[in-house]
Amino acid sequence: MGMNLQSSTLKDDETGEPFHVQQAKQIRAYRKAWKAAGHQREPRVSVSRSIFALVNDMDRAYFGRSVQEQDSVGFLDEKTRAIFGRSYAAEPEALIKQLAQDEAIAEVDTLLLTVPNQQGVAYNAHVIEAILKYVAPELG
Repeated sequence: MGMNLQSSTLKDDETGEPFHVQQAKQIRAYRKAWKAAGHQREPRVSVSRSIFALVNDMDRAYFGRSVQEQDSVGFLDEKTRAIFGRSYAAEPEALIKQLAQDEAIAEVDTLLLTVPNQQGVAYNAHVIEAILKYVAPELG
């Protein structure tokens, strides 16, 4: 129908592969279907991630040890196995390497950041600024 795609961090676990691999396959299938439908423009595709560059002691206190470094698998109902994508939190150099391996991020036009609203506006501005300053330029 000519709609763009925004994919979050939760999906049915269809293959048992890592979340980012399944999501990248989903994005490629969407783009293929888009072309097959005959749309004249390129679709916009985005994914969301929880990403924290640990650049100060507050970041390390909030996210240095508690972030889930692996995907989570569970059931949404009796029959629906789901996979929830991991969060990323590390020093900027390590974070850049981790994010560069995320196949879905490599497929999209836009990366949306999920921030912890309970930490307040000032801290969230810092979280976003740290990604823009230390991580995004290295990822292109």
